Amino acid sequence: MSTAGEKSLSSDTAHLDTIFKQKKVLRSVIKRDLKSMDPILRSQQDEAIQKIVLEAPWFKACKGLCAYISCSALREVDTTRILSHILTSHPQMRKKLFVPRVEDRNRNMRMLNISSTEDLIASSLDILEPAPLDSDGNEREDVLFANEPVDLFILPGLAFDKAGRRLGRGGGYYDTFLSRYEELAKKKNWKQPLKIALSYSVQIVDEGTIPLTPNDILVDALVSPSGVIPISPAALEICH
Repeated sequence: MSTAGEKSLSSDTAHLDTIFKQKKVLRSVIKRDLKSMDPILRSQQDEAIQKIVLEAPWFKACKGLCAYISCSALREVDTTRILSHILTSHPQMRKKLFVPRVEDRNRNMRMLNISSTEDLIASSLDILEPAPLDSDGNEREDVLFANEPVDLFILPGLAFDKAGRRLGRGGGYYDTFLSRYEELAKKKNWKQPLKIALSYSVQIVDEGTIPLTPNDILVDALVSPSGVIPISPAALEICH
């Protein structure tokens, strides 16, 4: 005879299975829409999104940030211009930049500091990542062990809604990392960084389309080709 606890666990598992199936279907739809996106339109939206970020007061004011390195094969919003702007700024004015490195298949991702594009190497998936050691053979600074907080996360994703829900690619790397950083910030009594996702127009879906699990982290704002869409109170405060 099943206990009430076993029934509850079974119900929770079935609910999560349903959510994962819904996410899988939505990923297929968005991937199809991205694949069929006109290359000229994609380029125009890449330019518009990056221009908005570079001109935003919250970007100009940030001293340290984590940002993804866009991969054209994954059809992610381009971040080349943003990263180039940071890395070519005058050293005394340069923002501290951390970029992702996937460590394994168990959702372990690190954000390591780089100061040049020469610090990047191609992974086994042909995605640019920071080399674990610098040119002197020293370990790169990991944002989870840094002495100072970062102000901003620039995030990728497959789909987003205007309530802050983000659909990733299913690996759970970003949600796991963001959760770890949020806990670190609480422990250190640091202000939580602003979580900004970059999104093509076709990636923004109706509210309620993206199902949530307990591990999903909401974003504070979206940057689309038409502008910044503030969502959280923190984003509303800095965007108005």
